[in-house]
Amino acid sequence: MSENLQSYSAKGEVSNLIKRRTRFERIKIAFSKAPISAWFGMVVISLYLFAAFFAPFIAPHGEAEVFPTAYAPWGGGHLLGTDQIGRDVFSRLIFAARNTLGICFLSCSIALIIGTIFGIIAAIDRRYIDQFLSRTIDTLMAIPVMIFTFILLSVFGPSNLNLILILGVLESTRFFRISRSVAVGQVVLEYVEVAKLRGEKFSYIIFKEILPNIASPLIVEFGVRFIFIIFTVSSLSFLGLGIQPPAADWAAMVRENAILIQYAQYDITAGLTPLIPAAIIALLALAINFVIDWYLYITSGLKDDLK
Repeated sequence: MSENLQSYSAKGEVSNLIKRRTRFERIKIAFSKAPISAWFGMVVISLYLFAAFFAPFIAPHGEAEVFPTAYAPWGGGHLLGTDQIGRDVFSRLIFAARNTLGICFLSCSIALIIGTIFGIIAAIDRRYIDQFLSRTIDTLMAIPVMIFTFILLSVFGPSNLNLILILGVLESTRFFRISRSVAVGQVVLEYVEVAKLRGEKFSYIIFKEILPNIASPLIVEFGVRFIFIIFTVSSLSFLGLGIQPPAADWAAMVRENAILIQYAQYDITAGLTPLIPAAIIALLALAINFVIDWYLYITSGLKDDLK
């Protein structure tokens, strides 16, 4: 008994109990507690990303490869038939993942960078720069994004580069609002004041002090804006101003094969052909929403159980 008392160390006991989890362990625990809806969303998004990255290897035919038979039925050498000029529908669905996701991701990334930087600058200054940027953003937000994009594409021409830049600039107004409203509460805290007293550069205060502490709402907004940009690009493509042919796009495929719906009473597969790309867009939006809801839950401190 005396030997046990002599060898006992309270410091050693505490050190055995308190162990800081690594980042990998925290991520593993978070994923283990993820609800079914979040896992469904992550699996769907992974499949879309796989199709986007490896489209040339998994697609049975080329993106713009034309075959002799237009509107060929399902089966044979064409799993989902061909479109109005004889291109394989299934192959174009796969290539459309690369085109649509790539353009939407670039547009959303540009919007995130522009809106976040100017939003934090406005929150730090709170004088003339804040007033000028806020009033400019209010003016841009007063015009619907779809109408504004339609006008600008009509002026500058419907190219992929113009589409990315225009959507990136217009959608940055939403990131500006979010980043400014969150950063206003951070710039008055002690750690920012200490950084200023240390003589840190303005860029250091933005990227090293403020930005890491407002990242969560910006990530959530990135997911929400990504969905809206997908819908905007799809709407523009349906009208002929989005992704330009011969590049594949899901919304453009709906327009190109819409005539097949009237033949559904004779061949149900023909009626389903234009509905498949529309369902793909809806499924992607649903999956992203599921993941966003889960991420918002684990970063907001809520204690309610997700079913």
